[in-house]
Amino acid sequence: MLIKINFSRIFATVFAGLVFLSMISILGDILVSAFEHLSLSFLLEDVESAGRKGGVFPVIVSTLLILMVCMLVVLPLGILTSIHLCKYHEKKSSLHFLIRKLIEVLSGVPSIVFGLFGNSFFSVILGMGFSILSGGLTLALMALPLFIYTFERGLSSVPQKDYLVGKSLGLSSWRIYKEIILPQATPSLIVASVLSIGRALAETAALIFTSGYVDRMPESLFDSGRALSVHIYDLAMNVPGGDRNAYNSAFVLMFLILSINAFFHLLHKFYLRKSKAAEEIS
Repeated sequence: MLIKINFSRIFATVFAGLVFLSMISILGDILVSAFEHLSLSFLLEDVESAGRKGGVFPVIVSTLLILMVCMLVVLPLGILTSIHLCKYHEKKSSLHFLIRKLIEVLSGVPSIVFGLFGNSFFSVILGMGFSILSGGLTLALMALPLFIYTFERGLSSVPQKDYLVGKSLGLSSWRIYKEIILPQATPSLIVASVLSIGRALAETAALIFTSGYVDRMPESLFDSGRALSVHIYDLAMNVPGGDRNAYNSAFVLMFLILSINAFFHLLHKFYLRKSKAAEEIS
């Protein structure tokens, strides 16, 4: 009896297992190293002795402020650009072809290049200096290509007939996208936001050149602020005896990313449940 072996399935299973084991090993190393020393005071205290002692409260605040600036730029620009590209998708003009190629190129640009540009343009030319605003705007430039690419694919998956039906009823393009297209593309919007936030929270190189190293509590968006990723890098590479708090900070960053992902997952489930209920009523 001949036995057919599905090599593609075997390879897929093996590689999926390797990815899973890699993720578990990384998370396990962080959890084991940080669990013994992590406490509530670490989250609420200021940084002391270059990070060897104290906590990370100012660093968490700076991280959230940088993320806020980033997403306040990414969401409106990303949504409008995605709508524009999707609306003129069938025209295939040279302008839209160029925009798409530029987005693809920007997606592959190393973060250090974004950091140097952000330092030169935002920090020096615009006079923002090393600040939370400069760091957030630089991260927005990095996250925009990923957001646009993901959200545009979601908009493109909405049937074209929905747009044509809205036009036949005399609705403006704004109302069609606001009331018909965007609600259907909400899952893609959530996915694009999660990916952009993950990209921003994990970034280090760009923030070193823009938001700076200062570990005190920021008083405004024009103050320098140290993000968690930069704090982890500094403790691990530049501060003797900072390994323990580097692991603790890595745990905090990991928990923050997982919490944001869980929030958007619940938001997605709520949207699906609401949509299903609306369909049953109609």
